[in-house]
Amino acid sequence: MSTTATSERLFSYGTLLLPQVQLDVFGRRIDSTKDVLAGYHVQYTEIDDTRVVALSGLATHPVLRRTGNTSDKVTGRVLALTLDELDAADEYEVSLYTRVAVVLQSGRDAWAYVG
Repeated sequence: MSTTATSERLFSYGTLLLPQVQLDVFGRRIDSTKDVLAGYHVQYTEIDDTRVVALSGLATHPVLRRTGNTSDKVTGRVLALTLDELDAADEYEVSLYTRVAVVLQSGRDAWAYVG
């Protein structure tokens, strides 16, 4: 499988949606579609990685927390990424985030970064 073909979906709800972050992390703007993740809510946390803070312009970033309650929902966008771009997203995200497989409200499988 080519690592340049768009084959991965990443549910994003935070700074990876910012144009300046996408250009730095992926080298391009990423196509995306709206979707919802149930069973999670968003909290906010301080980021101490100076590169991430400088790039995003934000010292406080959102982080998904699993609740297991299907009435809790987070609206975000699904980014269409290559495997190389998914690796780049892993490098951008600080250590308090873990990439996990999720199923979105649309029924699509995707990756998401959770706390």
